[in-house]
Amino acid sequence: MVNRVVRTGPPIATAGGAIIMIHGRNAAPENIMDLLPVLDRPAFTALAPAAEGGAWYPHSFMADRTMNEPGITNGLAVIGSLVNQLEVEGVPPHKVVLLGFSQGACLTAEFAIRNPRRYGGVMVLSGGVIGPPGTTWDDVSGSMHGTPVFLGCSDVDSHIPAERVLETETVFNDLGARVTRKLYPGMGHLVNKDEIENVQRVMDEVLAAPK
Repeated sequence: MVNRVVRTGPPIATAGGAIIMIHGRNAAPENIMDLLPVLDRPAFTALAPAAEGGAWYPHSFMADRTMNEPGITNGLAVIGSLVNQLEVEGVPPHKVVLLGFSQGACLTAEFAIRNPRRYGGVMVLSGGVIGPPGTTWDDVSGSMHGTPVFLGCSDVDSHIPAERVLETETVFNDLGARVTRKLYPGMGHLVNKDEIENVQRVMDEVLAAPK
């Protein structure tokens, strides 16, 4: 089954960059794309795929990975296909921002560490790399060549333990990313103004970068 992909923004030929947006559980592309007017970077082409049934995988991202397959593998393949599609259309990875929220943020982080390269940015909003407590990521290798990575989450998020955000920071640092990590005291499971400003900063870096 081919995932539905919502696409908006200028044609690739005139776009200043592209952003791939991965929605959370029980959501749809249109939900994550609600961020676009707030981000206010109309020079970006935006692509947002839909998870079958509204969820990329059935259980917590910290469940045993086998319980979430084939969802995780399929979701990673969806992101990879969009990155490849953009490259074919003339947008190299260093002009592509990957952004996810909640379950989509976990999938985005996992894709980036499993496919390290220089992206325009990796924006992980209320999420972290996938695996049960005690997971190590010794099998991850390669370099992100200074890719800006933003990790933003509440320090008391009921879905995303703060410890996993810190572990995610370590994995990205080990891959040579340029990481900004923010744990917001008492924040809910949402996207706040400071997170938006950090995403805008990275998008502006992409706009300024040559193709």
